[in-house]
This record gives sequence, structure tokens and C-alpha cells, in this order.
Amino acid sequence: MAMIQSATGAAILIVDDEVSLRNTFRIFLQRAGYETVIAVASPEEAVREVSRQIFDLIICDIVLENQSGIDLFKRFRKLGVNCPVVIITGFPHVETASEAVRLGAFDYLSKPIEKDTLLKTVRLAISHYHLEQEKQEAERAREQYRSFLETIFKSVSDGIVSVDQQMKVMQVNQAAATLFQEVGLYICEGDGFDSVLLRRPVLAQITEKVAEVLNKGTELTDHRVECFLDDDRKKLLSICISPLHTGEKNAPGAVLVFRDITRKELVLPQKRTRFHQLIGASPPMQNVYLLVENIGRVDTTVLITGASGTGKELVAGAIHKESSRRNRPLVMVDCTTIQDTLLESELFGHKKGAFTGANETRDGRILQADGGTLFLDEIGDISKTMQLRLLRFLQEKTFYPVGSDRKVQVDVRVVAATNVDLKKKVARGEFREDLYFRLLVIDINLPLLKDRKEDIELLTHHFITRYAQKVHKNITGISEQALELLGGYHWPGNVRQLKHFIERACILCHDTTISTEHLPQEIAGETIPANINPLSSADDDKTADLVEQADDNSRQQLTGEIVNALRRAGGNKAKAARILNVNRSTLYRKMRELHIDIDLFSG
Repeated sequence: MAMIQSATGAAILIVDDEVSLRNTFRIFLQRAGYETVIAVASPEEAVREVSRQIFDLIICDIVLENQSGIDLFKRFRKLGVNCPVVIITGFPHVETASEAVRLGAFDYLSKPIEKDTLLKTVRLAISHYHLEQEKQEAERAREQYRSFLETIFKSVSDGIVSVDQQMKVMQVNQAAATLFQEVGLYICEGDGFDSVLLRRPVLAQITEKVAEVLNKGTELTDHRVECFLDDDRKKLLSICISPLHTGEKNAPGAVLVFRDITRKELVLPQKRTRFHQLIGASPPMQNVYLLVENIGRVDTTVLITGASGTGKELVAGAIHKESSRRNRPLVMVDCTTIQDTLLESELFGHKKGAFTGANETRDGRILQADGGTLFLDEIGDISKTMQLRLLRFLQEKTFYPVGSDRKVQVDVRVVAATNVDLKKKVARGEFREDLYFRLLVIDINLPLLKDRKEDIELLTHHFITRYAQKVHKNITGISEQALELLGGYHWPGNVRQLKHFIERACILCHDTTISTEHLPQEIAGETIPANINPLSSADDDKTADLVEQADDNSRQQLTGEIVNALRRAGGNKAKAARILNVNRSTLYRKMRELHIDIDLFSG
């Protein structure tokens, strides 16, 4: 039954000019379960049938009416008919038999043919044909798979090297050859892989890993190696080693996959000249832009460091706009403009009657910033008490308003800024170390203007446009000589100082172009070395010596700078110190040295 079922789908063609014989064969085969049995009398009919469909077996009489069976057999082969052919003859002859076998006939049967003999021969022929077809199909699939793997092997971007048990290179793809050339090695099939790696000592250790994989049959994944190149560059390689037969000991070979995971240099699509309210095209500013973009997406505490006037407040605003909190409040607090005794209430709020003058309950700046960003400027100047309260808030995101026992929880991102070296203040015991590290999750250090002088022209034109409109004047530019003076100045007050100078120039200018006469005397006739800020060092006694040694013009210049800063700050010495990029103690000392009456300025 199983045999009949397996033969059901086979198609058989009978070619015989004797009607009784071909009909007898057809009846025998159909009764045996072969459903598709076609019997024809002539070679022309046979050719027509094989052109119409595919047969699994052809039974052909060697003597036909107009043509011999051998000639018809040859026509079949020319037409591409590859199924087995059984030759039938009534007059067996050695030469015709050998000719049929030479042409590839499956069998040669002599008349009279018994039913069992016929069915046995047909069954064997069809079975053999199907086995051959399966074998050819398997070969085609194997070849296709091999070609597919070879294509992958050649085109994959990772470097692939296969080695045998003796660590001889069996195959290497183009990516591996290129990678090895980049690290100064050359590899090709037949090389001893261990001897190739020995030329780079840092890679030589891989041979031990390969030997381990070959002996144990286990896999090694993501083994990372630093490879220093001759031009001082470095490549970081991730290497995976697998046995050719995973799980077996003494594998016949191994496959190594090399991946170059060296960090590629980030290339910006174009050089930006501004980012939110920040302006500058210099490399330091491009780095700041990139940092702000990346940090903005991460909802964590940020510390902005840099000298006064470098734009810390603008960076805080840019971080807020780049964050998911951009549609929520940005609350800014200048810690130095609020008296220390009031800063706690200003930040955390207070309950009515909590202290003298607290006539009503008031929300603090932290609560106002709920859901958004709180910017704490000049955080390095807050007291130890406030440092502790702020630390607790950063840790728990909760606080108690002054005079209240009700805990308040908020969702606030804190961005802090300072122009002092907090690390030094920590070392001197002036700033809490735990608060310092709590703030220093991510930091951005802003460059001095003197370190990004290529931005001066861009900033100058920006400020001219702004202040020309403000003072209602048609000022359209600045002379080359004036711009050259700005580029040669040392800018102790950074961008803020440049902004004030351009504002002053716009007020004094009555033409379309700002010239050298509109710039302050300290720029036009600078006598102090460009790398020294006579007001910037609180701990350097050389500064005092410089003041004593300076001529009258220099002393007058310094006096004017301090007085102008105090006036701009409304008499607030902390603010004036920030404008001048100095500590308050330094400002007091300079005022005494230059005989500036402190009592003339209150606050």
C-alpha cells in the first residue's frame, strides 16, 4: 500500500507501435496505482507529449514504425528529458543493449515481459529517479546556501577570520583584511594566525583565547582590546571567538569576528553661529552647544562654571529649552543679590507670622518652579546653613517652608552656576563636599572671551544691532580699526563687558559706524599687560604691587572701572564684584588701596 501511494503522483509515458502491448502495459501500471499513464504509438506523438509535460519514466520499444527506439532516446536527451528510460525489445542484441546503456537507459527488457518484472523495473526506475532528484535538489540548496554564506562573509562590515586547529588562516573577508591593514598587519589565507598577531603584542594575547576555544569548544564573546597605532591614534576592538562546532571539544577550527568600536568623531551638519540666545561660531562654543543639547535631554542636576560675564544664565535658559520641561516655568535666583537671612524664605517660602514682617504666607521660588527648572546663580556664595538645606532638598525633592511643619514635595530640575572654584572652597572648608558632588552630576565649563576671540566680531555686530535700535540710531557697523582694538583686548569681564562697551559706543556714536573714538580709553590706550587682570586675584599680593607701581593714568583707569561697576550695580558690592570678575573681599581691598570712599556706596 505504501508503495502504491508513493507511486501515485508519478507520470509514465509508453511508446510502442503495437496496440495490444501498450494497452496491456497501461492497464498493468494503472492497476498498480500509477494514475498518470499515457500510451502513444509514434515517435512524433512521444515528442509532443514530453514537450507538454514532465514524466518520471518512459517505456519505449526499440523497434518503432518509422524510427528506432534508440534514435527516439537520443531525441529525448537533446530535448532535455532526463527521466529514466526502459528499452523494450523482442530481439535482444548485444550492440543495441550496449548502445542503450551508453545513452543512459535505466534498463533493457526482452519480450515477452511478465507483469511482475515490468512493475518491479518501473518501481525501481521511478524510486531511483526520485532519489536522484532529491540529491540534485540538496546539492543545489547546499550550493545556494554556500553562495549565500560566502556573500555574507564578503559583504559584512565586521572583520571575520576562520582558522583551523593548527591556527592557520582558512578564510578572511575583506573587512578583516582592511582592519588588519589599518593596525599595521597583513593577513591572508594560509598564514599562521598566531605569527601574524605576534607583530602586535597587544593582540598576541588573542592566540591564547583561540586555543582555549579550540580545546574546550566554548564561545568567547565581546573581548575588548585597545590597539595603539603608529600615528598615536587608538582603535578599540571587540572580538568574539566561536568554535566551528559549538559544544564539542577539540573543534576543527574557530571563527573570529572583529568589530571596530572606536568612537567616531561627531561631525555637526554645519557650523552654528548661534544656539538659542548663545552666540559664537568658535570650537569652544560648538562644544558648549553640543553639551547643552545632550544634557538638556537628561533630567538631572547640572553645574555651570565659568567666569563672570561668560553667559551662564543664557546656558541655563538653553538647557531648559532643550529639556522636556520647556513648557514649564524657568525660575532664576541670583543667590548674591538676596541677603543670606532672606534667601531661605526666598527659596522655600514661608508661613504667615513665621518671622517679623511675614504678614502673609508666600510660596518660595522652588514651589514656583514645580514641574520646571530652578536656576541658582552664584551658588558658591551661599552660607553653610543654606548649603545644608539645599542638599536635603536635592536628595529628597521635599522641603518645609519657613515656619511650617507641612512637608512640600516638588518635581524640579536644579541647574546651578558659579564663577568660583568650588573644589578649592571645599578644600578650604567653605563649601560642603557632599553638596559639591550632588551638584556635579554633569558640569559645563564656559570659555573666557579671550579664549574665543574669533567670536568677538559676531558678538559685536549682534550688540550693535540690538543697541542701535534701543537708542534709535542708524548705526550699521564698526570700523576695522575699532574691531582690531576689540580683538586685542584681554576682556576681564568677558561677553558682558563687551556688551556694555558696545552699548556705550552706540550712545556716543552719531554716525553710521562705530569708530575707535567711541571705545573706552582702557581699550584704545591699554597699558596693563593683556594677560593680567589687576582686579581678578584675591589671593595674589602681586596685584597690590602692580597697583602701587602703576602710573597715575593706570590708577585713574582702575578707579574709574570700579566706580562704574558700583554705579551699574546700584551700589550693590556683590553685584559690582561679579561685574569685575572678582571676589567681594578683593573689591573692598582695591577700594581702600585706591582711596574710594566705601560710604559713598550703600548696599
